[in-house]
Amino acid sequence: MGSFLKRLIGGFWILASAANGLKVRRVQAGTRYKEHDPVHIVVNKVGPFNNPTETYRYYSMPFCHTHSSVEEEKSVAAMENVELTHEHSYEKRKGAVRHRLRMGESLVGDRRETAPYEITFLDSVEWRLLCKKELGKIELQKLKDAIHNNYFFEMFVEDLPMWGYIGDVANEDLIIGEVEGSKTYLFPHLHFYLGYNGDQIVAAKVTTDMDRRVDITNVEVPKTVTFSYSVEFYTEPDLLWKDRLTRYADSNFVPSSFEIHWLSIINSFVLVLLLTAFLTIILLRILKNDFSRYMELDDDALEEEESGWKLIHGDVFRFPENSMLFCAAVGTGNHLLLCTLAHLTLALSKILSTNRRGSLLAGAVVLYCLTATAGGYTAVRLYRQMGGKNWVHCILLTAGLFPAPVVGVFMWVNSVALAHGSTSALPFTAILTIFALYVFIAFPLTVFGGLMAKNYASADFNAPTRTTKVAREIPTEVPWYRSRSFQVVIAGFLPFSAIYIELHYIFASMWGHQLYTLFGILFIAFGLLVVVTSFITVALLYFQLAREDHRWWWTTYINGGMTGLFIYVYSFYYYFHRSGMKGFLQGSFYFGYMSICSFAFFLMLGSAGFQFSLLFVRYIYSRIKSD
Repeated sequence: MGSFLKRLIGGFWILASAANGLKVRRVQAGTRYKEHDPVHIVVNKVGPFNNPTETYRYYSMPFCHTHSSVEEEKSVAAMENVELTHEHSYEKRKGAVRHRLRMGESLVGDRRETAPYEITFLDSVEWRLLCKKELGKIELQKLKDAIHNNYFFEMFVEDLPMWGYIGDVANEDLIIGEVEGSKTYLFPHLHFYLGYNGDQIVAAKVTTDMDRRVDITNVEVPKTVTFSYSVEFYTEPDLLWKDRLTRYADSNFVPSSFEIHWLSIINSFVLVLLLTAFLTIILLRILKNDFSRYMELDDDALEEEESGWKLIHGDVFRFPENSMLFCAAVGTGNHLLLCTLAHLTLALSKILSTNRRGSLLAGAVVLYCLTATAGGYTAVRLYRQMGGKNWVHCILLTAGLFPAPVVGVFMWVNSVALAHGSTSALPFTAILTIFALYVFIAFPLTVFGGLMAKNYASADFNAPTRTTKVAREIPTEVPWYRSRSFQVVIAGFLPFSAIYIELHYIFASMWGHQLYTLFGILFIAFGLLVVVTSFITVALLYFQLAREDHRWWWTTYINGGMTGLFIYVYSFYYYFHRSGMKGFLQGSFYFGYMSICSFAFFLMLGSAGFQFSLLFVRYIYSRIKSD
């Protein structure tokens, strides 16, 4: 077994090394430059601005792979009547050589590659020739289609992202599109603004030059395009290296509207406070009256006066059907709850970098694996307390309940991305890494947690009342406002209303170009969501027990998790009415991964709602006299 494991790990290492063999080492951010030191521009990807997941390699467009020679540059400068003021002492760097990527960067679809731009620290340049390229019909049509689809490009310098548009369209009809008289322009000139503080680059921006745009409306005629660039260094004395990404909240390219975050969270907090106070007062008054009435009755009159939730004391702790699936769902929900809280805490405390590209997603994957013990432990403990014997199957079900749908959705969207040639398709090394993390960390820790529960956790449920052998019949005639369908709507809508405003910003960050940095607000919003969900679930549980319905186990779990369904329904509204996303590729990624996010919320909030409900049921039935 030991030799097999060594061979397996060795095989993984060989495959990963082979996949990375043709890639260059990434340029480490935070370089301290000396004057005239080379500054490397890294190109990443292109794609439609409204479809953030539909991205392609930068060099899928016919851009320059190599820099022009000195003779070519002088010749073009003479024709363009441009004066060359720079010295030709630059490091030659070939373009389109791929960088080695971190796991998080691969997960978010980055495909960083070298660029041939020759830039040196503190050397501003008015004009330089990148290359002169003959574009045929195919290349021109590709660029024209990209411009009409509002393509943007992304570059990096010192891990600082820069965005710009490939071109623009003039006199285009908003509905019909290209009409007679409309023009399609390519932007072949880029101007780099690089801000520095001391010996470090702390700000970066790229713009296009409208005066140097090239008309590519007619793609039938080949065209020679002169790609050029200019560089401007400026000082940023008040911007420190550690605060360099704060400027992106004010970027014109990245929309910003964070100023109402605190108003939205205060509004939600007030609503939650009023709601929970209202429910608490009502439940306490009702329970106080019930307790008083039951305690005042003597044993002879008790049976005649029993009604409502007291009447089903012999059935309320009757374990649910499909108890193994139920316990696995509770365990998986606890696992995801712990993972989410740990993730938000690490992001809030700055232990997990929120600035590094893809680090949040990579952190979520690693934390999911490291917290897997919680799922196995709570699932097996509850399963054994319910009298279950097949605890091995319970562990296996817990280990696969969430990863199985994730793998199913991933296989679909990754296949779609591969068919479209998109960078959103996860590379083999990233798939291999995640697979190894699950096989060697997540699954063993789930098994370990299950074994700990089996060997050390108490198998006694310790119900405060005895369960009868024959289940009591459940009344079928109930008012519409106590019906199951109405309660499901209430259970999902009220918690969803507490996070509705903040959810818009989260969606804009996940499926747009906004940078989400307010993790304190997100932590508060998540806490409010769990509290409201638990209170609503308990309140609905009381009304269910009051109508003598003792089948509360699955009901409380589903009631708690209904917010996840509302989030998925909201995702349709956001897609069609609040975003400009379109297309099969973007739709597959959006609705596929939103179904996974919604399922995760269903499991988390369902588990929280059930466990608060269990505490409530134990409390009220331990306070009354029963046969």
